Amino acid sequence: DEVYNLGAQSHVRVSFDQPEYTIDINALGTMRLLEAIRDTGRQVRFYQASSSEMFGKTTETPQTETTPFQPRSPYGCSKVFAFHQTVNYRQAYGFFACNGIMFNHESPRRGETFVTRKITRAAARIREGLQEHLYLGNLDARRDWGFAGDYVEAMWLMLQQEDADDFVIATGVTRSVGEFLDLAFQHVGLDCHEYVKIDPRYFRPSEVDLLLGDATKAREKLGWEPATTFEGLVQMMVESDWRLAKEEQAIAAHRAAAT
Repeated sequence: DEVYNLGAQSHVRVSFDQPEYTIDINALGTMRLLEAIRDTGRQVRFYQASSSEMFGKTTETPQTETTPFQPRSPYGCSKVFAFHQTVNYRQAYGFFACNGIMFNHESPRRGETFVTRKITRAAARIREGLQEHLYLGNLDARRDWGFAGDYVEAMWLMLQQEDADDFVIATGVTRSVGEFLDLAFQHVGLDCHEYVKIDPRYFRPSEVDLLLGDATKAREKLGWEPATTFEGLVQMMVESDWRLAKEEQAIAAHRAAAT
């Protein structure tokens, strides 16, 4: 009855290293799902996980559903293809197909190679003596960060509407990577500047400097608003990684005692 396409090679930096794989999964993968649904002949409601990275180097801030796409990575390009195919199947075949243009959404389940989780995990592990330094790239990039749990509610709401449509899902507040970093380390009682080193390997060939979403349409048509603040999100992620770090430290101490 409902299909949520959340499958992707979702790491922007990795998409520069593996562009063909990224396009195959994100762009053609979406096409395959849409075709599979068409083959069934059933009235399936389809949700496509679109991305704020589609806006890329935009000159319009904040970004809305009508902001032109100017992707700056293979990942962004793949998501633009999937977005337009979803709209195309809606218009050509009468699909109930929605795009959720999701700005960055994080949680304790975020992959460890993504900058937010990399930061919260490092803060906790450094605090517990399990790690000495954290290597990062561009600290000035600004993003609109929300909690994944809030955003999944928005996904579901889109498929409960009478008519299919596309929606920007965002908090409407932008923060820099550096601000996320400061807040995470403050939560464990550390000064991030003593532990962070800048590594050129983590800079993208082309950067998206500023993303800020306007979710007015979602608020008015879906009745959706984010429930989790930026500070609450960072605290949630740090606390989760701190528990994991303490468990890791306890296991290491037990093994040391046993030997």
